[in-house]
Amino acid sequence: MDIFTVSLFGHRQITKPLDIEAALVKEVSLLIRTKEYVEFLIGRNGEFDFLAASLIRQTQKELDFGNSALVLVLPNAVKKITDLERYYDEIEFLRGDCHFKAALQSRNRIMVDRSDLVICCIEHQSGGAFQTIKYAKNQHKTIINLAEGK
Repeated sequence: MDIFTVSLFGHRQITKPLDIEAALVKEVSLLIRTKEYVEFLIGRNGEFDFLAASLIRQTQKELDFGNSALVLVLPNAVKKITDLERYYDEIEFLRGDCHFKAALQSRNRIMVDRSDLVICCIEHQSGGAFQTIKYAKNQHKTIINLAEGK
């Protein structure tokens, strides 16, 4: 099976959620309809992550395609994941012996390295999501920034 992997990143707060929502639904729908299997990698660190996870789930149900998975990627193990297991198709823990903030950036780079496409919502040039997209550019990844449009 040909697995197409997509990582999603964004700032903790987004200023135009309705615009971002419309653009993301369009991209996710296109991927689910055109790829054999899509693996969506996402964290849980801000508004964009929660919005994206919700929209991916909604789009999967509306299209009724079984060719995608929503994968939560966490930098460290957490004690209670029962509720998370009900929502995400898979949960991955990336264990590391580093400070929490460094663990997030390390996790983000691992996600980028695995990805065929990076979808982001970067509205300003600072923060962890911005640094991750700089890394993705250096790795010559295809990037769609929903905040910029196409």
